[in-house]
Amino acid sequence: MTTSQPREPLPDALPPPEDPPVPPEPAAAAFLEPAPAHRWGFGAFLLVEVVLLASAAFVSVLVGDTGPGPLPIRVVLLGTMLPTMIAAGVAVLVTYVRGNGPFTDLRLQWRWSDVRVGFKYGCIGLVFTTVAAYLWTQLVGDANATSAISSLVEDRRMSVSAAVVMFVYLWLLGPICEEIIYRGLLWGAAERLQWRSERWGRFAAFLLCTAVFAASHLEPLRTTLLLVIAVPIGLARLVTGRLPASIVAHQVNNFLPALTILLGALGVASF
Repeated sequence: MTTSQPREPLPDALPPPEDPPVPPEPAAAAFLEPAPAHRWGFGAFLLVEVVLLASAAFVSVLVGDTGPGPLPIRVVLLGTMLPTMIAAGVAVLVTYVRGNGPFTDLRLQWRWSDVRVGFKYGCIGLVFTTVAAYLWTQLVGDANATSAISSLVEDRRMSVSAAVVMFVYLWLLGPICEEIIYRGLLWGAAERLQWRSERWGRFAAFLLCTAVFAASHLEPLRTTLLLVIAVPIGLARLVTGRLPASIVAHQVNNFLPALTILLGALGVASF
C-alpha cells in the first residue's frame, strides 16, 4: 500500500500586471515643465517707452501745423491711439525675439476665473475711483481734475464713427495695450530680479508697476488719483499671477469714463 505524498499548497494568484504609465499629451507636458526664463529686462521696457514717446512725436510731425484752436478730432484719435498701440506691439515683439512669446512671458494664459477676478477688482476699483475722483475734483477744481483726453474732446461733437472708435479704444483696446506694457513687460522685468523670495518679487513688481503706471501718464496733478485707479488693477494681476485679470479690471474701470466721452461726443448728454 503506497502512501500519498502531501500536496504542496498552490501559489497565490499573482496580481494582474499594472498598466504602463501613459505619457502626458504634448499640450499638457508644456504645463508640467517650468517655462524657460526670458532674456529681457528693464532695458526692454525702456525701449518700449522710447518707442511710445517717439511715436507720439512722429504723429505730431505727421499731422503738421493744425493752426490755432482745438486739435481736429482725427489728430486726437491718431495721437491717442497710435503711440500706445505701436509701443504694445514692440513689447510683444520683444517677447518673441528675446523670450518665449507673450503668452508665456507676459502671462497671457486665458482663464475664466481670471475674468471673474478681474471683474470683481474692476468693480471695486470703480467705486473707489468714483469717490476719489469726486474728492479730487472738490480739492483741485473741475479744470485741473479732467484727464488729458477728456480735455481734448470736452464739449466737442464727433461723427458717430469717430465717437465709437474713441469709445472702443478707451474701453477695450487701450487697457489691453497699457497692460501689456506695464503689468506685462515691466512686471516681468521686475520679477526677473533676484529677490529674497518669489512672493516678495511679485509684491515689488506690484508696487513698481503701480507707481510707474501713474507717473507715465504725464499728468502731475492727477498722479495721486491715477495711483488710486492703478491699485485694484495691479491687485488683480498680483492675485491671479496672470495678465488677463488686470486687463479685465482695467476695462471695467475705463467703461464709465469712456461712456461719458461717447455720450458727450454724440450730443446725447453733457457732463
